[in-house]
Order: sequence, then C-alpha cells, then structure tokens
Amino acid sequence: MSVGIWGKLGGAGIGLAIGGPIGGLVGGVAGHFLVDREGALFGATPKDVVFTTGLVALAAKMAKSDGVVTPSEIEAFAKVVQVSEREKPGVQRLFDLAKGTSAGFEAYARQMATAFQDEPALLEDVLDGLFHIAKADGAIHEAEERYLRAVAETFGFDDVAFRRIAARHVRLADDPYLVLDLDHEVTDAEVKARYRALVMENHPDRAIARGVPPEAVRIATARLAAINAAYDRIAAERGLR
Repeated sequence: MSVGIWGKLGGAGIGLAIGGPIGGLVGGVAGHFLVDREGALFGATPKDVVFTTGLVALAAKMAKSDGVVTPSEIEAFAKVVQVSEREKPGVQRLFDLAKGTSAGFEAYARQMATAFQDEPALLEDVLDGLFHIAKADGAIHEAEERYLRAVAETFGFDDVAFRRIAARHVRLADDPYLVLDLDHEVTDAEVKARYRALVMENHPDRAIARGVPPEAVRIATARLAAINAAYDRIAAERGLR
C-alpha cells in the first residue's frame, strides 16, 4: 500500500466516506471513517484507497479459503502491495482484520464491482493481482481456483474472460492464443493488429496516465509481460517478424 494511501487514511484527522465492508476495514485500521451516504461531507472516496484496501481484503480471504499462507505467497503479496517497513504493521493489521471478519469475500467483491463498474480494467487488475499471489507457490490449488472464479463472476466476467485472464498466469492447454483472445484461424495481420492493440491498452504508461494506484501499475507491467511472451510464441510458430 502506498504512502499516499496511508496518508489519506490518517491525514489531518479527516475520515473517509467509504462505507460497506471495505469502509469497516479502513475504520479498523485508521480509527475513523465516515459511513458512506448521499452528499457525504468529504465527497467521493479516492479510488486508490478502495482499490488497494479491497485487493488486500480479497487476498486475505483467498488465503483463508486455501487454509495455508506460504512464504512464497507472502513474498508475492509484498511485490503486489509494496510498502515501507514503517507501514508494514498497518498492512498486516488490515490483512488480519479482513481474514478474521465475519463478512465473506462476496461482500468485498460486490463493493469493488460497484465502485469500479465503469472501470472494468481495474477489476481485471485485481484478478491479476490475486492470480499472481495464488500461483506464487508453484500451483493454483483447487480451492484457490474456485475462489478466483467466484470473484471473477461477482466482478461480471464470464467464463471466456476468466480463462483469458487465467491464461496469463497458468498454462491452459498451453495456448498463447487464449492470452491474446484470438482464434487459431486468424491471419498474421490480425495477430499483429491484436498484439499492437493489447500493448497500447495494457502499457504501464497508460495506467499511470489514468491515475491508477501503484499496485495497478505493477500488475499492468506483469500483464504486458505475459502478452509479450504469448505473442513471441505465436510469432515464432508463424515465422513472423
């Protein structure tokens, strides 16, 4: 979680209008928040707070669904949600609170789906982050796969979209075409056009220009690497330059 987010949680003693289960977590960590309501005094909650808090909460619930948190998963989590040593206790408290709350992951997922209904790319970023953590121990286990599918469904992604996202992290029939969302019968020109479009759409510079949280930029960087790797495989098979 970035320094900026922690500043927003506690800066100047001003609460944040969040509400819902994510607001409850923020309140548990920051010690003060305003229940979201129409015409809230301090306006809309910064999306980086909702994004990162929601990502931490869903990661915590995924750890609980699997039953075991491995050192490799902790390391992967730290790469997705990067904080200074001073801030680590706060992130750990947030993680532990989310893991221990009575609210199920569905509540957090629904709130994020509503918050980012006009920005589905951010919801895809969340799923990519969760996949990155889940695969850290070398495999995505059955409980984690069920969890990821359920989160994706709550976010509004169908099975085709879920498989496209998953293909960036695990081998699904070893098919790079799935990563690029292409049929095998497409022409070389269509492959190149699709690749260029995906690079433009997923380039980290574009994410930065959109003002997304640092966590989302790091996720976009990893996603672009998967897209590049898939294209390189297709290009080698087809002899493309």
